[in-house]
Amino acid sequence: MAGNARMGSLRPGPHRLGPFGNLMALRWVDFITPSTLQLAPLLELLLEPIECPRQQLALQLGLQEALVNAVRHGNGCDPFKCLRVRRIVAPRWFIWQVQDEGPGMPLKARASALPDRQDATSGRGLFLIHHCFDDVRWSPRGNRLQLAARRGRAR
Repeated sequence: MAGNARMGSLRPGPHRLGPFGNLMALRWVDFITPSTLQLAPLLELLLEPIECPRQQLALQLGLQEALVNAVRHGNGCDPFKCLRVRRIVAPRWFIWQVQDEGPGMPLKARASALPDRQDATSGRGLFLIHHCFDDVRWSPRGNRLQLAARRGRAR
């Protein structure tokens, strides 16, 4: 995969203690890659920490939909634009933040319902994303999508 990865870890201050008084460690990695639909290598890296095969399959489907939407709709399939993905591994959550360089998705278009027409050629991606993840959030601008799944929970 052509792109960059940057790793880091965050050790929150004493106000963020775990249930047993220990500090909760967050591990994160940033992936920056040209906007392309050749997503298999990136998906493999993004799903590396997932140990449960059933959970990995569900999350792969949702992540692929999010990445395809970012490349097609956000970046307009422009290979000179970048796709940025941050993977965060927390004690109880897996979190991905997918960001494109587009103008953002309008608030009205962020619905998670299926299209009204069965023969519609688009509109199922957001429905799938919402069913693959436990939590889905948008940036105010609409060009960054945060997806979160509880660790060890197959959907």
